Amino acid sequence: MTRIAVVGGGRIGEALVAGLLEAGRAPKDLVVVETHAPRAAQLAERFKVRVSASTSDAVVGADIVVLAVKPTVVDSVLADLSKADLDSGREQVLVSLAAGITTSHLESKLPAGFPVVRVMPNTPMLVGQGMSVQAPGRYADPEQLELVGEMLEAVGKVVTVPETQMDAVTAVSGSGPAYFFLVVEAMIDAGVGLGLTREIATELVVQTMIGSAALIDESGQNAVDLRAAVTSPGGTTAAALRELERGAIRSTFIEALQAAKRRSVEQGASSE
Repeated sequence: MTRIAVVGGGRIGEALVAGLLEAGRAPKDLVVVETHAPRAAQLAERFKVRVSASTSDAVVGADIVVLAVKPTVVDSVLADLSKADLDSGREQVLVSLAAGITTSHLESKLPAGFPVVRVMPNTPMLVGQGMSVQAPGRYADPEQLELVGEMLEAVGKVVTVPETQMDAVTAVSGSGPAYFFLVVEAMIDAGVGLGLTREIATELVVQTMIGSAALIDESGQNAVDLRAAVTSPGGTTAAALRELERGAIRSTFIEALQAAKRRSVEQGASSE
């Protein structure tokens, strides 16, 4: 069984561990690095896995080393890893979940030829419905990429893209949940304005969002056709959509995602 070391016991690291255990991974094959003692005790109690305060100790013998830390501390973690007994013979692979940190930057801090995979996850992985996008570095082979993909499938869906597309991925799916949360927030407020209680409006909007996502995922139809099926000529939906289009919702989304991509590019440049 593949042994996995997760460096970082925050929400994303915890979600990954929970998903792996739910998918049938044995607790003995997982180790988590968490330096905050109360948090470490909480993770050990919940998951029954080994929790270590030492990155260099935890990664020894791991097939996959996952960096589930904030971008600002990646270099310090990599410095700890450089002191560890890492195997540069491609028997281990480093997986970074840190936004904006390029594979070339990671590779420059590791032993020559060490394989790296960059991943952009998103927060729905906390409920097993994440969208993870992976991009291999120069030295990651297809078998290692498949191994990483299998790990990520424990918390949702996985696709592979070249690293040149990762800034666009960040704009679409990495930041994407926030766009949906904003739409949900706005619809709930509108429902309250129409006379519904906030509790009822929340239930209506959230379930409508869940059901609509499931419909587009499972029906085999595209968003254009599904929207048309709901929109009767001269009806209530048509009236609402007319106002959304008048508010330039399409161009606003295009501009918003372009802004997110530009910011991702800037963050990546500043990490080099």
